[in-house]
Amino acid sequence: MSKKLSYEKVFAQSINEPDVFWGEAAEEIKWEKKWEKVLDDSRKPFYRWFTGGELNTCYNAVDYHVEEVRGDQVAIIYDSPVTNTIQKITYSEFLDEVSRFAGVLASLGVVKGDTVIIYMPMIPEALVAMLACARIGAVHSVVFGGFAPNELAIRIEDAKPKVMVSASCGIEAKKIIPYKPLLNEAINIATHKPEKCVIYQRPQVTAELQPGRDYDWAEVMKDAKPADCVTVSATDPLYILYTSGTTGKPKGVMRDNGGHAVALKWSMKYLYGINPGEVYWAASDVGWVVGHSYIVYAPLLTGCTTIVYEGKPVGTPDPGAFWRVISEHNVSVLFTAPTAFRAIKKEDPNGEYLKKYDLSSFRYLFLAGERLDPDTYHWASDMLKIPVIDHWWQTETGWGIAANCMGIEPFPVKAGSPTKAVPGYNVQIVDHDGKGLPSGQDGYVVVKLPLPPGCLPTLWNDDERYLDYVTEIPGYYLTGDGGYVDEDGYLFIMGRVDDVINVAGHRLSTGAMEEIVAKHQDVAECAVLGANDQLKGEVPIGFAVLKAGVDRDHDEISRELVQMVRSELGAVACFKECAIVKALPKTRSGKTLRATMRKIANSEEYTVPSTIEDESVLGIIEEAAKGIGYGK
Repeated sequence: MSKKLSYEKVFAQSINEPDVFWGEAAEEIKWEKKWEKVLDDSRKPFYRWFTGGELNTCYNAVDYHVEEVRGDQVAIIYDSPVTNTIQKITYSEFLDEVSRFAGVLASLGVVKGDTVIIYMPMIPEALVAMLACARIGAVHSVVFGGFAPNELAIRIEDAKPKVMVSASCGIEAKKIIPYKPLLNEAINIATHKPEKCVIYQRPQVTAELQPGRDYDWAEVMKDAKPADCVTVSATDPLYILYTSGTTGKPKGVMRDNGGHAVALKWSMKYLYGINPGEVYWAASDVGWVVGHSYIVYAPLLTGCTTIVYEGKPVGTPDPGAFWRVISEHNVSVLFTAPTAFRAIKKEDPNGEYLKKYDLSSFRYLFLAGERLDPDTYHWASDMLKIPVIDHWWQTETGWGIAANCMGIEPFPVKAGSPTKAVPGYNVQIVDHDGKGLPSGQDGYVVVKLPLPPGCLPTLWNDDERYLDYVTEIPGYYLTGDGGYVDEDGYLFIMGRVDDVINVAGHRLSTGAMEEIVAKHQDVAECAVLGANDQLKGEVPIGFAVLKAGVDRDHDEISRELVQMVRSELGAVACFKECAIVKALPKTRSGKTLRATMRKIANSEEYTVPSTIEDESVLGIIEEAAKGIGYGK
């Protein structure tokens, strides 16, 4: 496929001839044994890709490049403003580290099919551990470093790891978080006890090791015997990644080896428009799906240089942090969350820090993880003067569902839309009964089965729960998001289905209201959610964070925001209250905790989410909710 192919032709083939389309894409991967069947639909709705095929993901991501021409090319740039460290690791050096740590795991009894939990900060050793597991056919489950012990224990219980890999500490901005006490407590809580733990000692904290169970990373690496790649089936699991479940029990999204490698390598060229040898930066964390797919696997499968960044968009040390990294390391493509850009916009609305750096290497900015509001899109686009691409996907899919594909045929951007379905995804808008809806009409966003390669084939040891995704509307994967397609075929995601509120019988999108509030010149970011109302069932209420330096009367700004929504959506929106707050509660990956805010507004009991970045912000929301007549 060349760049000259039209999107329509590429997309049509991916849907009408998936065997041909993905079979061709799979030729880019090195196989030990070719597949017997590209798409195996013998056990619907449990579809499998490349059955009969055999390969090793680590070989494709590391060894292959060393054997070809990239041994001396930098594979990983570790950039850590919080420790004032920049380290560059070539593909040859990375292969040495990965094969030796794979030897360490093997010496601790880890064999093909065993699970290993990795509980690490953003350091290169996290990537070494992940690829070492893939090398010997073990299944890794990365848990975000610093996760609460109880949450880690739940994952230990479900994944049943033979070995844990961790570090002595993580660093969140200026705060050092010792990991070992959290790890010890999690193991104490869990009934499943991992046999061994390998701890990477960082200079900031020395962890106390438990004799007989705990091993020092540096010590075991000294005499480690390098391990060779172990061949696995295309359908064998590569990793488990836990995502929040509605029942409180996390869901273990399982990724296979074959389809995953094929889809991610394809996505780098055709979705992100990136070439081997270029520098690609996903400013996320290895604990999240973006980190798995686009810090680790996709860039390395492609032969890119990937950046491991241990820092924040602001405060490490200033709002120019991202521009420094792009300039210093000649980044071609950056992928991050809209939250990061709202933080930069809030601290540096006029882009003064941007002017200090040469960004001539910077080609595209991709944003995902939450809805990209038009105001943030326009700000980034005006400041950077390069394509700013909103795209939409989920932990479950592992890569983009909808995007403006930079490697095929880019479309004109429409603010608020991730453009169109990525080839492979047959996205449709349906009602509750699965009946297709006309353009412009809100409904459930679903993907017609089969999902393309790289998406979850099932949940870890939980086929029954996987069926919840694909049986509620038979024949479709239910994304849980609502939205519509406009007359030009552009998809608009308006938020989770439960973000659609019912005001006196009118179905209204809080996403649409957020879009309006975000347009206000003084607003940096906002959240609109549904609060219970005796008369109308639900009413929308807003919380807005102002840009740095705004010192106008808050009540006046709040009145302006209410008026803006009323002007655009009419009185039926019933938007009457918008509190001005210092911050919104966020997860560590930057998502606004709307469900928790909704519970606060409705005086409901809530548990503090384990993923929260700063618990104290919940107090701010409680006070603000009280101030506008909600909450306790």
